Amino acid sequence: MDFQVKFDINSKIFLRNPESSELGKLMVKTAIDLIYNLGFEHFTFKKLAVEINSTEATIYRYFENKHRLLLYILNWYWSYMEFLVTFKLENVADKKDQLKIIVHLLTHELAESTNQFDYNKKFLNQIVIAESSKAYLIKEVAEINKDEVFKPYKDLCAKIAEVISEYNPSYKYPRSLSTTLIETSHHQQYFSVNLPKLTDNFAKPNSEFTSEFIEDLLFKVLG
Repeated sequence: MDFQVKFDINSKIFLRNPESSELGKLMVKTAIDLIYNLGFEHFTFKKLAVEINSTEATIYRYFENKHRLLLYILNWYWSYMEFLVTFKLENVADKKDQLKIIVHLLTHELAESTNQFDYNKKFLNQIVIAESSKAYLIKEVAEINKDEVFKPYKDLCAKIAEVISEYNPSYKYPRSLSTTLIETSHHQQYFSVNLPKLTDNFAKPNSEFTSEFIEDLLFKVLG
C-alpha cells in the first residue's frame, strides 16, 4: 500500500521549507535518488544542482549544508515509520502480534512509491540502513540535539517501547531495547549484504534472516 502523507519537519533543519515550492520538493526527491546511487560521501550540492537544472546557490537557500539535508530526509522517514507502525497496529489487539508487525516493518524494504512525484521509499529505507548513523555520530550532536531535530526518531522509539512495556510490564529497559531493535536491524541488513561474515546469514534473503534474528532476540529477552 502506498501512502500519500505529509509531515511537519522541524523548521530548525532547513532555511526554507522545501515543501513550500515545487523546486524544493524536487530537490529532496532527487537528493534521495542521488544519495542512494552515489552514497552520502560522494553526494554534493553541485551534483544535485545539475540533476534538478538549478544552481548550488539555490540549494543553499533551502539547506545550510548536506548534513542538514540528510537530517531532513531522515526526519521524514522516521515520521513515516511512526505513522506506519500506528496504522498497522490499529486493529491488532494481541501484543505479541504487534511486536511481530514492528519487527517486520523494521526489517523489510518499503514498497517503491507509485506516484512519480513522491519520495522513493525503497531508496529511503536503504539510505537509512547505510547512512542514518552519520546524522548523529558527529561531534556537534549535543548542540544539534538542543533543537530537537531527532524528535521523530525518539517518537518512534517511544512508540515501540510502549508496545514492549504492554507485552511485558516488568521489563525494565523498554526504550533501550527499542533503540537496540532499530539499530541492530540496520546493522544486520547492512552486514548481510556487505560484510556477511559479521552475521550468521549464509543462505537466506537479507530481510528474512534479519527478521528472524531480531524476533528471536526480542522474545528471548522479553520471555
